[in-house]
Formats: sequence, structure tokens, C-alpha cells
Amino acid sequence: MDTTEIIVIIGGVALLAFVLWYFFGEREQVAAMQNASGVQEIKVMVKGGYSPDVIVVKEGSPVRLDFYRDETASCSEQVIFGDFHIARDLPAFKTTAIEFTPDKAGEFTFTCGMNMMRGKLIVEPG
Repeated sequence: MDTTEIIVIIGGVALLAFVLWYFFGEREQVAAMQNASGVQEIKVMVKGGYSPDVIVVKEGSPVRLDFYRDETASCSEQVIFGDFHIARDLPAFKTTAIEFTPDKAGEFTFTCGMNMMRGKLIVEPG
């Protein structure tokens, strides 16, 4: 092997490691804050993904997720919480509120309409 081949192999391995970390690495959990009326509330930025993409809430208490879509990419036009039978369109450069009360504890995935962007809702026992 010559130097060029070695550099290409090292670059390929580094790129593979980055992709694995980006898609499967540990994500920071963010707990929703309870407001004065008892609603667990959090703001979620939609721009190439969800930020935060792991949200922690309590079972049995109302939840309000404010999704602000800061892009026009077609993938992020919709957010779907399949386990809760919720699908909402997200207009570009606007905030869309999703309100529900989780009635079961567990980890639930939410996705874009194309199932490419993903997030996780962790519902802890109340």
C-alpha cells in the first residue's frame, strides 16, 4: 500500500465513526418544565433535526410541545407521534403547539413525515 491508499482508508474509517456517532450516539435528555397551570412545556427547534431530540415528561400531566420550524426542507413539514395518534403539519418559520396528556410510561419515537428525522419522548411514571 502506498501513502494515498493509507490516507483514504484512515479517512474512510474516521468518516464511518462520525456517521455512527451522529446517528446512534447518546443524546442529551431535556426535561419539560412545568408552568404555573401545571402544563409540562418545552420548545423544540426543527432545523435539519429536532433540538432537543430527547424530551422527558411525566405520565398523567398535560404536555405542550412548541415546534418551531426554522427551514423549508420538505422532510420537516410534518411531525408524527405514532404511539399517541398525533400528526401535525409544521409551517415554515412558525411555531406549532402539540398538546396531549401521556397516559402510559415508556419511550416513544417521534418522526418527520418521511421518517428520516427522529426524536424520543421519554414518559416517566407519574
